[in-house]
Amino acid sequence: MELAALNIARSLCSLFEVFPDERGVQRVVTPLEYPGSGERVVVRVRPAEGGGFEIDENGESAMYAQMAGGDVDSDTCERWAHDLLTLSPVVFEEDETLRAFAPTERHIAPYIIRVAEAAQQLHALATSRAERKSSDFKKRLAEIVEATALRLKLPLRRDLTLPLAGGLEADHIVEAAKPIIIVAANSPTRLLEAEVIYMQFRSEKRPGRVIAIAESQQAVGKKQFERAGYYTDRTVAFEAESVERLIQQEAEAA
Repeated sequence: MELAALNIARSLCSLFEVFPDERGVQRVVTPLEYPGSGERVVVRVRPAEGGGFEIDENGESAMYAQMAGGDVDSDTCERWAHDLLTLSPVVFEEDETLRAFAPTERHIAPYIIRVAEAAQQLHALATSRAERKSSDFKKRLAEIVEATALRLKLPLRRDLTLPLAGGLEADHIVEAAKPIIIVAANSPTRLLEAEVIYMQFRSEKRPGRVIAIAESQQAVGKKQFERAGYYTDRTVAFEAESVERLIQQEAEAA
């Protein structure tokens, strides 16, 4: 049985969904998915100043990768972004957005595909070693917190479900005059949970200082790390002596 070219074209086009957004932006839901997440890659097309069109994925590839514990700042991703400059019209911008410029309407359709492909690739590269990476970060942090609490003669509780919506957990609570709630943030998601704990404590006026200890800026994402300083009492990168001093300072200030 012969297949009509028109029917194939219609079938292919039906895989893409287009929705109008504000200010002339068109949101294109593509059939491509971020590996392992089931989330479809969404590309936005917007008129550019001076003519032409900007095509981007709104930074979602980097966001989903970081939420899955990936690292878009890894050497692998940096090499890929450098190669992208010569192999594709797509550029990985400093704001972690994949973007292409279409000078005419004729370029829009193929560039949507190129941006969606790049989004898939970035997500896959950023998360490829997230599951395989082993770390003794939580163990080392636990040893330091326990030793410091013992030296300060303060009670310590571990792995405690907090009396908050969502059943969020604290890795450690040092029972100073004002409890020191410590969250071991080894992923962007865990750092976000520390921010939610902080905001709920403030809204409910519960006593306590919420401290996020990040495994590293790279592990949680540099932008997320910088932002978390505004949505926790303290956010610091893990370093043994610094953590010990921080707990002591917090206990003395309580």
